[in-house]
Amino acid sequence: IKLLNISYDVARDFYKSYNPLFIKDYEAKNSGKTVDIQQSHGGSSKQALSVANGLKADVVTMNQTSDVDLLVKKGLVDKNWQQAFPNNAVPYTSTMVLLVRNNNPKQIKDWDDLAKPGVSIVIANPKTSGTARYGFLGAYGYGLHHFNNDEAKTKTLVKQILSNVAVYDSGARAATTSFLQREIGDVLITTENEAQITKKEFADKNLQIIYPSYSVKISNPVAVVNAVTEQKGTTELAKAYLKGLWDTPAQEIMAKNYLRPVDAATLAKYQSQFPAIATFEPNQVFGSWDEIMSKFFKDGAIFDQLAVKK
Repeated sequence: IKLLNISYDVARDFYKSYNPLFIKDYEAKNSGKTVDIQQSHGGSSKQALSVANGLKADVVTMNQTSDVDLLVKKGLVDKNWQQAFPNNAVPYTSTMVLLVRNNNPKQIKDWDDLAKPGVSIVIANPKTSGTARYGFLGAYGYGLHHFNNDEAKTKTLVKQILSNVAVYDSGARAATTSFLQREIGDVLITTENEAQITKKEFADKNLQIIYPSYSVKISNPVAVVNAVTEQKGTTELAKAYLKGLWDTPAQEIMAKNYLRPVDAATLAKYQSQFPAIATFEPNQVFGSWDEIMSKFFKDGAIFDQLAVKK
């Protein structure tokens, strides 16, 4: 049985480890059945759009609920998808951090340091990448927190930060490539897990991870694409595949990949690799994802207004 998981950019390392574990377990419990799981990774919204336009995904594992909601509107995913699995169908969380070069030459300690003249930033494009949207909201939420909800001062800060962006890549992994292999920029705005894995993988570069004083909480939702699985006869397998994400072995793989597991016992076991950080829920600060997308990311909205180069 073939199963296609359409996922966002920086989840690939986790699924590379989870898929063989799930296949072994599923085949042991269902003798005579063999499973082949195929993966596709890219900018979260770009991926959701591909599914909306006909790519036959059995499951989607995204990094913001609006990407799944798009598929609900298209009639591909059940409207009660968040009730299908524990914790509103979010198996792990993450946050946004800043990855800097050896010895942190630009002395970046928090979001406001990104606004300094001469700092060069690499980030994915918020139009195609959920990770980049979280990066933008992290900076904006920090501004509101720092300036006592003064929207004008916050916009000024974020505009200065965006004026320092050297490149907007299509997805988070492409942004990592620009920062590391093309050696563009002083700082990469990315997720905690991507920063940790990159730091480990490129140990010779002595990269440093800077945890902002206040950042955004990222909830990574998963859903079965019912319209596809019912047609293909893979609904039971798709549900089992996603349900397995809450089992202890999968939660442990998440922690080893620097994703914050939602299981309290697993999180406690790996607490040493997850620094305590003050975070905010984007929906509590900015409203629903529909409101966030409309206010910040639709054409001509706040991101477009602030991203205009000086």
